[in-house]
Amino acid sequence: MQAVLSDDQVQFKQVVHRFFDTHSSTTAVRQLAETETGFDPLVWSQLSETLGLPGTHLSEQYGGHGFGPVELGIILEEMGRTLYCGPFFSSAVMAGYALELFADEAAKIQRLPQIADGSIRATLILDDLNQPSQVGRLIEANQVGALTGSAPIVLDGCSADVFIIVAREDSGLGLYALAANAQGVEVLAQESIDMTRKVARVSLHQSAGTRIGTVTQKALNRFWDLVSVALAHEMIGGAARLLDETVEYTKGRYQFGRPIGSFQALKHRCADLLMSLEFAKAATHHAGFCLAASDQETVYPSMAKAMAADCFMDMARAAIQLRGGIGFTWENDTHLWFKRAKCDEVLLGAPHRHRARMIDILQETQHVA
Repeated sequence: MQAVLSDDQVQFKQVVHRFFDTHSSTTAVRQLAETETGFDPLVWSQLSETLGLPGTHLSEQYGGHGFGPVELGIILEEMGRTLYCGPFFSSAVMAGYALELFADEAAKIQRLPQIADGSIRATLILDDLNQPSQVGRLIEANQVGALTGSAPIVLDGCSADVFIIVAREDSGLGLYALAANAQGVEVLAQESIDMTRKVARVSLHQSAGTRIGTVTQKALNRFWDLVSVALAHEMIGGAARLLDETVEYTKGRYQFGRPIGSFQALKHRCADLLMSLEFAKAATHHAGFCLAASDQETVYPSMAKAMAADCFMDMARAAIQLRGGIGFTWENDTHLWFKRAKCDEVLLGAPHRHRARMIDILQETQHVA
C-alpha cells in the first residue's frame, strides 16, 4: 500500500497550491463571504475547465480523471489552507461520490460527466449529517417518487442547479434527482458561523423526483468514509495554515525588547501544536491511502475525521490566544479559520460520534472473526 506521495502527486499538489494562492486570497474570501451564493463563477470555471479538479476522483468511464481519495485529499488540503469559497465539496465530493456509489448505470452516464466538468453544480441532500445510521428519517418518497420532508442543513443549497436526495422508501433508502427550481421545493438560506461555506434548509412538498438508484447501508458507510476523509484533509490544510501564520506572528511580535516567540512557554505551545498537526496529518493521509487501496470498512476514516477535527479546533483556539488582543478582532483573519474549524468539527459527525463509530466497527470485526 502507498505510504507517501509520488512525484506526480507532489507536482500536482504544487499546481493546485499555486492556483488557490492566486485565486483564493483572504481579501477574495472576505468579499465572497458577503455574497448570497458565496463563490466566484469565473474561478469555478477555471478550476473546472482548466484544471479539471471536480472530476479528479471520478471514474474515467463517467467523464472523470480516474484518480482517487489521495489526489482528492491534495485538492482539499489546499482548499482548506486558503478557505476556498465554492461548491466543490458539495458538488464534486458529496454529490459526485453519492452518484458513483448509489446511482444506477444510466444515471451515472447522464449525470457524472456534468459533475466532473463543472457544468452542473449539484448538492447532496441528507436529512442527517451526524451519522449514516440516522439518514432517512425526515425525507420520504412515496411509490410514484413524490418527495416530502426537509433537510435542516444543505451545503450550497441556494446555488445548486440539481439536488441529489437520499429518501426513505418502503423497502429501504432510494436515491433521487430533482431540479433545484422544481415545484414544491422551498430553499431558505440559513445563517452559519462560517460565512465562507453557505448552507440552506431545503423543504420538499410532494416534489416529483426522479429515482436514480438504491442506497444500501454498506454503500452509505463507504460514502461516509470517503467524504469524512476528504473533509479531514480540508481541516489539516486549514490547521497547517494557522500554525504557519501563528509561528510567523510570534517571530515578528516584540514584547520586552524581544520576539514573543523566543519565550519558552510559547515555544513549548507551538511545539505541542506542531505535534498535534503531524499526528492528525499522518492519520488523515493513512486513511486516504487505505481508501485508495481497498473498499473494506476500517476504523481509519473515522479516526482521521476525529483527530483532524480536534487538531483544527485546538489550532484555531491557540492561534487566537497567541495573538493576544488582536486575535479575536474582525480585522484579523484568524477568525475566518476559527469559524471554519467549528463548523467542520460537527459536519458529518462530531469527534465523539466518529470515535463511537470506530468502536462499533471494531466490535463487528471481532464478532465476525
